[in-house]
Amino acid sequence: MRLWHYKLIPYLPKSQLLAQWRELNSIFAKEDKHILINYIYEYPKSDLYVYSELVLQEMKLRGVNIRTLDKMARYFEDIEIPITYNPFAKHHNEPYLTICFYNLYEKFIRGQKDFSSEQFTTLETFYTLDKPISRNNNVK
Repeated sequence: MRLWHYKLIPYLPKSQLLAQWRELNSIFAKEDKHILINYIYEYPKSDLYVYSELVLQEMKLRGVNIRTLDKMARYFEDIEIPITYNPFAKHHNEPYLTICFYNLYEKFIRGQKDFSSEQFTTLETFYTLDKPISRNNNVK
């Protein structure tokens, strides 16, 4: 279980995007505990709401049919709708962006069927441009 770095949501292959939505729904239903997501409970629910909205927006942009928002609506019924901001600020940082990038890189080089060379090049370009100039982050 992983929540991808929020900046990578637009670059996720469809299978990762759909899996992200399933994982979010599992959190909404059971408040799952897992070493890769436990940090989310250190933040107000509004961070998870903002993150979930980013995932939903990307799914809608790609024309993914979202059958129900019931679990999400119940989970967030007690919060005020926040102004959009970067969620999980202390954890979705530069090192985590790098971890997530290389996780996706591995999926690409292992031949994930819905991860084309064009998609990876777009991801790689974003990742390279998002990094500080002082670091060499070329994938070889």
